[in-house]
Amino acid sequence: MRRVAAFAATLFFVSLLVFVVVRVLPGDPALLIMGTEGNPAATARLREAMGLNRPIAIQYAHWLWNALSGDLGVSIQYDVPVGGLIVSRLGVTIPLTLLAACLMSVTALPLGLYAATRHRRAGDYLAMVFSQIGIAVPSFWAGLLLIFLFSVRLGWVESGGFAGWSGGLWPGIRSLLLPAIALGLFQAAVLVRATRSAVLDVLREEYVRAARAKGVSEALVLGKHTLRNALIPIVTVAGIQLGQLMAGSIVLESVFALPGLGRLALGAITARDLPVVQGVILFVASSIVLINFAVDLAYVLLDPRIRYD
Repeated sequence: MRRVAAFAATLFFVSLLVFVVVRVLPGDPALLIMGTEGNPAATARLREAMGLNRPIAIQYAHWLWNALSGDLGVSIQYDVPVGGLIVSRLGVTIPLTLLAACLMSVTALPLGLYAATRHRRAGDYLAMVFSQIGIAVPSFWAGLLLIFLFSVRLGWVESGGFAGWSGGLWPGIRSLLLPAIALGLFQAAVLVRATRSAVLDVLREEYVRAARAKGVSEALVLGKHTLRNALIPIVTVAGIQLGQLMAGSIVLESVFALPGLGRLALGAITARDLPVVQGVILFVASSIVLINFAVDLAYVLLDPRIRYD
């Protein structure tokens, strides 16, 4: 229950921060709608109709009350409910995030485990070089390099755009493959280091040495006795990385011209579409908080000795 209360409090402060920051940005939505040649009296009436002339505290209370019931307002730019607009773009952003998370996991866990078992040997040093490169290279720059190599030079895939899911599963995945690689493989760098460090700590424990002394196979030692007991720090970092994948996908959607939440948010910022900006940021922030909440609950499943009391 304390975790649920903290989850609710975090969402409240995130919503307050998002609302205040968006409101203090320069630009008047009513003026943008009416245009610079619009009638000042008509612009004032529109501003009043949109509630922009009320105190910011009243505006926030009204917006929060409606958001709790699922009403995020109506888009100024598209004149449709913001909630439906966000849902229509999730078919790109969520698959991209999940595909990047899968690539991150299948790369980082084996590589981190391999580096730990080859401590201070060539394999360990090579894994750390990969990790350092991944940390140093921004995902958007990696995306540009992948476009240049696989689209411009080799011509294997399209440089951008989304084929959609109506044409089948593979065309959709193929459109998301390059951005998922740019996002997932380079985000895997941090998880490689976390996996290596956690596994090294467990390998130094007495019960691991005892298992090896009893003649237990190395595969069983690593799988049952080592990796299983090293999962808590690994899952902690993976949860943080998953949240960063969600946020990072917004940037890469612009690089690869994907019609997801990222392009929706950038277009809304340009058009000063406050309801859409608030809705997208609140959705992404809520997703990150929810992921961290799920990680907290996963601790008890991974280690029954942990109790939140």
